[in-house]
Amino acid sequence: MIQRLKPRLAFTCTNAKLGTLATPTPNFQNEQSSNDYISSICKQKLFKEALKAFDFIEKNTSYNVYPSTYTHLISSCASLRFLERGRKIHKHILMSNFQADMILQNHILNMYGKCGSVTDARKVFDEMAERNVVSWTSVIASYSQNDQEIEAINLYSQMLQADLLPDQYTFGSIIKACSSLSEVMLGRQLHAHVIKSEHGSHLIAQNALITMYTKFGLIIDAQDVFLRINLKDLISWSSMIAGFSQLGYELEALYCFKEMLRQSNCEPNEFVFGSVFTACGRLIQPEYGRQIHGVSIKFGFERNEYSGCAVTDMYGKCGLLGASETAFFQIEDPDVVSWNAIISGFAYGGESNKALSTFSQMRNLNLKPDDVTIRSLLCAFTSPSYVLQAKQIHSYIIKTGFDLDVPVCNTLLSIYASCSDVAEAFKIFYEIQCKADLVSWNAIISVCMQNDRAEKAFSLLNLMLLSPNKPDHITVVNVLVCCGKVTSLEMGDQTHCYACKTALKQDLAIMNGLVDMYVKCGSLENAQKLFDCIENPDVVLWSSLIVGYAQFGYGEAALKLFTRMRNSGVKPNEVTFVGVLTACSHVGLVEEGLHLFNTMEMQHRIAPTREHCSCVVDLLARAGCINEAEAFINQMAFDPDIVVWKTLLAACRTHKNIEIGKRAAENILKIDPYNSTAHVLLSSIYASTGYWKDFAALRNLMKQKGVRKVPGQSWIEVKDKIHVFSAEDGLHPERGKIYIMLEEMFLQMLDAGYVPIQR
Repeated sequence: MIQRLKPRLAFTCTNAKLGTLATPTPNFQNEQSSNDYISSICKQKLFKEALKAFDFIEKNTSYNVYPSTYTHLISSCASLRFLERGRKIHKHILMSNFQADMILQNHILNMYGKCGSVTDARKVFDEMAERNVVSWTSVIASYSQNDQEIEAINLYSQMLQADLLPDQYTFGSIIKACSSLSEVMLGRQLHAHVIKSEHGSHLIAQNALITMYTKFGLIIDAQDVFLRINLKDLISWSSMIAGFSQLGYELEALYCFKEMLRQSNCEPNEFVFGSVFTACGRLIQPEYGRQIHGVSIKFGFERNEYSGCAVTDMYGKCGLLGASETAFFQIEDPDVVSWNAIISGFAYGGESNKALSTFSQMRNLNLKPDDVTIRSLLCAFTSPSYVLQAKQIHSYIIKTGFDLDVPVCNTLLSIYASCSDVAEAFKIFYEIQCKADLVSWNAIISVCMQNDRAEKAFSLLNLMLLSPNKPDHITVVNVLVCCGKVTSLEMGDQTHCYACKTALKQDLAIMNGLVDMYVKCGSLENAQKLFDCIENPDVVLWSSLIVGYAQFGYGEAALKLFTRMRNSGVKPNEVTFVGVLTACSHVGLVEEGLHLFNTMEMQHRIAPTREHCSCVVDLLARAGCINEAEAFINQMAFDPDIVVWKTLLAACRTHKNIEIGKRAAENILKIDPYNSTAHVLLSSIYASTGYWKDFAALRNLMKQKGVRKVPGQSWIEVKDKIHVFSAEDGLHPERGKIYIMLEEMFLQMLDAGYVPIQR
């Protein structure tokens, strides 16, 4: 079981102790002293000085180099990753008058692996007359460290076939290779090998297993290995804490860190602090972050580049921008990653100007921004009010060549979408279309969805299907929203088919999108069928279907569905109540509707919104309770908007209530003096009640103000193309044929007995 964090954390620590090394004095009096000198300074890890001493001996003396000295020199090259110096010393060994033994050959093999030359390592391995476990382990490590994991695993199999038992170092290397390949079953087999082996309890193998299971996302398995280790070292604690932090178990990471300080003699390093600061940032727990920051200062990491960057990022994510800035300026030599952390903190914290000025400081120090810097900076200017600054940064991006970076362009796409600059968004997309990724396609389709460009979204979807990037659940949901907006049932059906063929239909967001699309397209039968196929529908699905039935006049069906929903244990939300109140309005259930409205806050903890109040006004007004509807509006908790007054005004026209209609119209015109709906509805009330003088006066006032009735529109989809019509339309390219067809239909209606209504 994963242990949960206790309510409060308190951290303690001890002071670290530092040691010093003394540099020895060189002594080249004879062959023995020169070899002793090189061996001595290698043991003190003065590797560069040892290599200089070797160069001096080689050029200025005829002394022989002892095998043990060669071993020290080869190890120095491995530690420094000096491949060419290592090759030079290897050549010197081959030219000497002695045969290198297996120990020295293993060191040479290890050196080539650490220096990244797998070819040289394999050549040495293949030429070895005799090999032991160290030889096999070194060559396996060479492949594992240099991203050739499959070859490492093949060699491990060959080693087992040669009847050689792996040791802890072999396990460490082969488990690392397995981790990189994400081969879970192979990893479990290797774990079984470790358990059976006599080296199964060794820390190197156990720590490698913790890291492997963490990379696989199997945190329970990683913790199981961790808890079985009796004497944990720094790597054990660090691996477990990092695993918890990376996989979303932030509280467990903090608890594990506390246990490390309490139980262990290990002092945390900068990487441990980096993991726990990341956990605090994701939890948005500045209190824990402050405590751990104090611990890191006691250990002397306040100026460390890695932990300082993590502290800066943590405070930024917690919204403490002042503390984030202070932590940043304490870093001794901040790198680009640290600058990115502070810029990102300002950007996401709403400090756009500070983000820009910090970016300028970074450039003044001749630090080259990377793509993360640019994307973080852009996130500071997503608001439409910052479109000018966003364009200035766009100009910088073009000048510095970041316009070729797809993630940067994707961020720009999102910004122009939020600013409704569709033309600029499409310009960027077309520039990167040949190398666009899935995010790019989703971003541009989202631009179409947000700006009512459904036809363009459909054409982009067809292009996307021909590209290497196939639609995912985000793409499908965006397209379904477009289908619902323009009631394109045919395109919705095609998208539904694609979701079924690609198994995307199993995604709950897509199921919600499909039901919502069918409802908005008026296909309640398909929406109901799809809904019935879902085993445990959530509140979004229930609400979509309830609202659909209510809006299309099936009030009783909507209320029955609401009862089923409550009986199934699903709690209603705000949208659900919009649906049921609309349903009550359509079927005239005034008392039941008012009862449901009153139970919203008391029983379901849902505060009524303007939309709910508008539904109640409609409920009362449709039933002829005009006075009650007006009284309800006057006692609302917030100022009524145009929608509420329009609802009342429309009901006044139906029930010919002039006085309340006048007041409703006046309130609309106070909010919007040129609102055409208010003028038209009020004039209709005057006409229907015989107040022709008032009707004429209002019409004249409309002419003086220049108020015109907005013509209604209708549309139809034919062969994936949407045709839009308005009253007395003369713009459609095939209007002649359309009017001829209308006349023929009208004549057929007369022949069938239709009698036109006389007005």
